[in-house]
Amino acid sequence: MNENVTFRKMTVEDIDAVYDIEVLSFSLPWTKEAFFYEMVDNKHAYYVIAETEKGIVGYCGMWLVMDECHVTNIAIRPDERGKKLGERLMEAAMEIAKEKGAMLMTLEARVSNHVAQNLYRKLGFKNGGIRKRYYSDNYEDAIVMWVNFNE
Repeated sequence: MNENVTFRKMTVEDIDAVYDIEVLSFSLPWTKEAFFYEMVDNKHAYYVIAETEKGIVGYCGMWLVMDECHVTNIAIRPDERGKKLGERLMEAAMEIAKEKGAMLMTLEARVSNHVAQNLYRKLGFKNGGIRKRYYSDNYEDAIVMWVNFNE
């Protein structure tokens, strides 16, 4: 449970490992090309890598625009879940967002993903609304969640 984990900024060299986690974690995974675009061309993107002695075990993507931070994706390798790595990764991402000047952070979660919603609530996120039919694989709604760093 107290596994030694470090957090760092993602680089182009990390794309293969991040893509592997993406494919294992999501029914609509991003492409390697999308991650490459995020690393090379998107001036708003910042990705945090969670790394242990086993290598890259998770990542969190964010877009930092003015004083807002939008979490684009977050995932932990399925075989590394249940060790509080996701919570520690989100905490690291939140700290980086604050350091970069964000006043608030937002994200979407599937309405059926109660595990993720409970984690976000534990970290101070509140429900902000519903995006109807947000996910194109099954048209599930997304719950929008926000945390204001100044509250």
